[in-house]
Amino acid sequence: MSSDSGRSSSPATQPPPMELNDESDFETIVSPDGYISICGFGSLLSERSARSTFPELINFRESRLNGFRRVYAHMAPIFFERGIAKPETKEIASLSVEPFEGESLIVTVFEIKKSEIPAFIKREPEFRFLAVVPESLDGKPYDNRAVLCARYSDEEFFRVRCKGSKEMYYELFGRYNIDKIWRDDILPCRTYLRHCVLAAKNLSEVAYNNFLDHTFLGDRKTTIREYLATTGSGIMEEEPPESLKTRYGG
Repeated sequence: MSSDSGRSSSPATQPPPMELNDESDFETIVSPDGYISICGFGSLLSERSARSTFPELINFRESRLNGFRRVYAHMAPIFFERGIAKPETKEIASLSVEPFEGESLIVTVFEIKKSEIPAFIKREPEFRFLAVVPESLDGKPYDNRAVLCARYSDEEFFRVRCKGSKEMYYELFGRYNIDKIWRDDILPCRTYLRHCVLAAKNLSEVAYNNFLDHTFLGDRKTTIREYLATTGSGIMEEEPPESLKTRYGG
């Protein structure tokens, strides 16, 4: 493992994240040529996976993001829809990031057209949208901020995104028997974890080691490297269901 794969290279140069609350906030970080940058940290480490969601993305590149850590600590309805959630063993968690001083993540950054913003907001309702400044691997901050899907809270999600509507919450989460989205007592969805690890591995050796050592379970203590060597052993040998082999193949 590279000794500095998780070390923040230039934390002092980074402006603080800026929260994006609605479409007009997203507009403020659109580039002059009509594109907005997206920061990928899990499945979007895979260009193939990113293109399945954003077919017209441009400038996909490996990058660094300082001041955040990855944590498997929230529920994703899509895992229940696709039949890969295992509620009986609590293997149901998806991945997000949260601010954490001193951490540094290898991520991807790419651009999508401004016209794709509304669909992006609608597709990721449970996240806090932050505008952050990633940097190149040699430490040069990018000119444009990128959108990052960070940890939100159940209270804010219900009040802000659902506008206090129990019907809207039911449509998004309740019908999957999810009464709490952000939890610290759940484990990664096995198929999804394998996909993220393979995506990091296919990106680069530095990205792979960074993912294993700077991504945590909900306890914020156990790294994915430790988890795969103990309780999660065998996950990397499990093939996804046939219908999901492309989407969750790394």
